[in-house]
Amino acid sequence: MTYAVLFLGFLVAQRLGELVIAQRNTRRLLARGASEYGADHYPVMVTLHASWLAVLVVFGWNAEVHLGWLAVFGILQLGRVWVLATLGERWTTRIIVIDEPLVMRGPFRFIRHPNYATVAAEIAVAPLVLGLTWVAVLYTLLNAAMLYKRISVEQAALSQTADARNPATA
Repeated sequence: MTYAVLFLGFLVAQRLGELVIAQRNTRRLLARGASEYGADHYPVMVTLHASWLAVLVVFGWNAEVHLGWLAVFGILQLGRVWVLATLGERWTTRIIVIDEPLVMRGPFRFIRHPNYATVAAEIAVAPLVLGLTWVAVLYTLLNAAMLYKRISVEQAALSQTADARNPATA
C-alpha cells in the first residue's frame, strides 16, 4: 500500500466520520428548537466536497506524497480538531441556528469562520500533498464560490436570530 493510498484513506474516513457526527449533532440541535437555513445549497456543497474527494482518489491514488505539504496538512488537522472541540455538539455541516449565544472562545476569538478557513485551506493543501496543483486551483475556486453563498446565508440567519433576541435592533 502506498503512502498516497493511506493519505486518501485517512481523508475519506475522516469526512465520513464527520458526516456521522454532523448528522447526530443536527438531530440534537433541531430537537432543542434550532432552525436550519440554506438547505437549498447544501446538496451542492456535498456534491462539491464529494467530487473533490473522488478526483483526489482517481488522480492521486498512486502519486508521490510531498512531505512538506503533508506537514502543512497535519497542522491544519490541529485547527480542525480545535474548531470541532470548541463547538462540540453545536458543530454540524449544515447551517443550524439555535437561540443561544454564539461561541466566542477557542479559534472563534481570532477569526469569524475558523471552520470554513480550515476547510478552504484543506481543499487547497490536500491536492498539493499529492502533487495535484490543478485540483487545488480548481476546487479552491469552486469552494470560494460556495463559501460566498454559504457565509452570506449564515450571516443573514444569525442576524435574524440576534434581531429576534434584541428588540432594540429590530
